[in-house]
Amino acid sequence: MANQNLRVGLMAPDFTLKGVIGSAEPENIRLSDYRGCWTVLFFYPQDFSIVCPTEVKEFSQRIDEFDQLDASVLGVSTQNIDSHRHWIAEQLGNIRYPLLADTEFAASKLYNTLIPEQGIALRGTFIIDPRGVLRLALYHDNAVGRSVTETLRVLAALRTGEYCPAEWQPGEPTLGIPNDDTSL
Repeated sequence: MANQNLRVGLMAPDFTLKGVIGSAEPENIRLSDYRGCWTVLFFYPQDFSIVCPTEVKEFSQRIDEFDQLDASVLGVSTQNIDSHRHWIAEQLGNIRYPLLADTEFAASKLYNTLIPEQGIALRGTFIIDPRGVLRLALYHDNAVGRSVTETLRVLAALRTGEYCPAEWQPGEPTLGIPNDDTSL
């Protein structure tokens, strides 16, 4: 059953999952601990797959750009922490943000990404503002990797606090109208 409470403009559902950054020891990571900064939360289907490492590596390679926008990145799949650790060690190398293990599907259900018959997540990308309000929810087919460039563009647009036109790029003028409405 879909989470009917997930909608842009509402509070992002909180969760706590076991996560790992690089070769560090796993730790419990709570989404609400990231309040006060922007958060990019993305779900991916599987470790050791074809498309997923391209996304996970791209987010990591561009982490400085997220840092410049005062944004944290969290990656989530339904695979366990041991799988994440082996994947990092054997294929990914240094990943500069946490990979979280949603083995009981709690977060995947909250964010409507779970494909129950397969036990994996859809590719879902979410941007959460510093107050914990969901500002972007994007889902697409698992055969196609997401655009980290587009995620950064939308994050930068949201951070302006103003309405932005189609194809807006950082440094270009906004529409000059404040976006004070978090209920969108």
